[in-house]
Amino acid sequence: MDDQNLKDLEREQADNKLIGDAFQHLLDTYVASRHRKKVDIVTKAFNFARQAHKGVRRLSGEPYIMHPIAVAQIACEEMGLGSTSICAALLHDVVEDTDYTVEDISNIFGEKIAQIVDGLTKISGGIFGDKASAQAENFKKLLLTMSDDIRVILIKICDRLHNMRTLESQPANKQYKIAGETLYIYAPLANRLGLNKIKTELEDLSFRYDHPQEYANIEHKLADTEAQRDTLFAQFTAPIRKELDKMGIQYKIKARVKSPYSIWNKMQNKHVSFDEIYDILAVRIIFTPQERSNEVNECFNIYVAISQIYKSHPDRLRDWLNHPKANGYQALHVTLMSKQGRWIEVQIRSDRMDEVAEQGFAAHWKYKEGEDVEYTEDENELNDWLGTIKEILDDPQPDAMDFLDAIKLNLFASEIFVFTPKGEIKTMPAGCTALDFAFQIHTFLGSHCIGAKVNHKLVPLSHKLQSGDQVEILTSKSQHVQPSWINFVSTAKAKSKIQAILRRDNREIQKKGEDILNEWLKKNGFETNNSILDKLCDYHHIQKHENFYQALGDHCILLGEKDLDELHGKNKKDKTSTSWRNYIPFLGKGKEKDKKADDKEAKTQQLMVVGKDFNKKKPLIITEENISQFIFPSCCHAIPGDDIMGYIDNKGCIELHKRSCAVAAKLKSSYGNRIVDAKWKMHKLMFFDATIEIKGIDRKGLLLDVSRVISDQLNVNIHKLTINSENGIFDGCIEIRIHDRDDVRVIMDNLKTIEGLQDVQRIL
Repeated sequence: MDDQNLKDLEREQADNKLIGDAFQHLLDTYVASRHRKKVDIVTKAFNFARQAHKGVRRLSGEPYIMHPIAVAQIACEEMGLGSTSICAALLHDVVEDTDYTVEDISNIFGEKIAQIVDGLTKISGGIFGDKASAQAENFKKLLLTMSDDIRVILIKICDRLHNMRTLESQPANKQYKIAGETLYIYAPLANRLGLNKIKTELEDLSFRYDHPQEYANIEHKLADTEAQRDTLFAQFTAPIRKELDKMGIQYKIKARVKSPYSIWNKMQNKHVSFDEIYDILAVRIIFTPQERSNEVNECFNIYVAISQIYKSHPDRLRDWLNHPKANGYQALHVTLMSKQGRWIEVQIRSDRMDEVAEQGFAAHWKYKEGEDVEYTEDENELNDWLGTIKEILDDPQPDAMDFLDAIKLNLFASEIFVFTPKGEIKTMPAGCTALDFAFQIHTFLGSHCIGAKVNHKLVPLSHKLQSGDQVEILTSKSQHVQPSWINFVSTAKAKSKIQAILRRDNREIQKKGEDILNEWLKKNGFETNNSILDKLCDYHHIQKHENFYQALGDHCILLGEKDLDELHGKNKKDKTSTSWRNYIPFLGKGKEKDKKADDKEAKTQQLMVVGKDFNKKKPLIITEENISQFIFPSCCHAIPGDDIMGYIDNKGCIELHKRSCAVAAKLKSSYGNRIVDAKWKMHKLMFFDATIEIKGIDRKGLLLDVSRVISDQLNVNIHKLTINSENGIFDGCIEIRIHDRDDVRVIMDNLKTIEGLQDVQRIL
């Protein structure tokens, strides 16, 4: 026992030293900053949080208080926030994890800190019902509080960053949930707030946990090509340095290397290999202006000087100086042709612009710490953004996914500048249409819009606007909102307004549908309840009750004998006889004999249904024996070897998605508690379909070489082959039957050796 007591004492002493050192580091960082030195209240918050979390440990084994200290450290060091934010960061988990309430925090630390802590506290139970997880609800609460104080969201991002840095200790299903949520919500949010450094780190960490193999490959390739990049950077910047020295400018030149996530993202979207990405290296010129008021002109002077050394790309000049991005980002981007024949982007910015680019709003939103918070005049842009968020919150989507999507639309910070007929400038998201612009100005204008004049030419509502367009909206009182509009608007404001108007119109139809159903059920001796509604919705393949009422009200569905049979359970026989191949739509169809054999087998095979005792922490092992028990949705075509995850649907069945699938990203963010880790354990017995895209220079006998490599050398069955050739260039798709991803990789490597083939990519 004495030994045990001694061990406990030693452990406690080690913990106390660890906690003391971490807090001292935080204080040192805070004292060195430009904020007023309110050390007393920071120390008080630390002691309170330490007492509240006493005896609790994180999954990694360290004392729990280390997490709030780390979050406060990020808020202070990486975001430049002051004492109010540091105290709120230290206390952010106290209300959630202990018996203390928001009132207690308010009494001890004041109302402001308590309000921020309340915004950071997760809530139980939500408006979205039981089927959605509370994540969207938490996010909604966060945004509501944020519209009162932006520090809520800033600290939440710090919290998320530390959770991502310590994600290793979590089980795999939790890792996918947190990484997916980070990529879907928090990284765009950090981008929108101009936190470039943090956004990049969040993306890279998410990528590392979702696709460890791909992450390691890119890291390895970046390390291999580092010396090459350093040489290019030194050669490219030498004449620039000479010129800037001559001009007497105080400057720093940095190399910006593209992050692993953005490289991988580009490889996926553009279907290119690592070697084909030419913008991995960019150059950053950061200068100290001689006069702060003249920094924009000094940027242009540097541009003129360097464009005399290197030729600039005529279409790649980006002026973010006179029109800063909504997140406050200012810089001049120019693309120059190096002596090595490579286009290199050069970003020219002052030291102030660089600070704003890295720390975002936190850099130019210098809070006056105290009871009355004063903002600087830079708040306008942010207020506009918070205004659009408030609009979404005024008309909340009943569905968690819809809500997150609406928010997501607003988070992308790529913008264009559009002019009104009177010459006023409006900032709009890239890819927006004339109808988006109409709703942006006023809801009435949008709902009665019949067309627009862009640069004095008549265009339809769906016309996509370009930067610099002058737009005049044309209206008619007889025009009403159409359901098809939702398909081509891209801004959250327009979407939410259209949906609100349509919902209002639909309520009457739904009421009519409800009356029809109640009457029919009464006539046939049934009572209206949720289980009957669910049965009828499932039978007609409709997800929501409202949509079912709508279809009844519109007379798209007529209730009859078959519906009665369904309610009495007479249709069940037909359902069980469907082949399990129906659940794997992309699986290649074999010979008729095989199919019949499979059908026979399928009658005995059932989809797996998850029970209450199902362990979500354990990975699902997918084998030849149990593959038929899972659903393979057609959104992403997962084949053995792909990084996959499971999602438990409303019926308790498990869908298998690629982790990089767009649908999976939404599921991870909205239904994180239903995510399961999944692993392949296949033995090359079954065949799956894969599609490879090939491009290159046409020549005689090329097709023969392609089929020879696949069929003769590798003994692989070609399912379908399409080739288009035009002006000596060809492109084509090859559908093949393979066992797993390794087979695809071998085939692609062999195809790349064929003369004339320039590009080989797996697309499905």
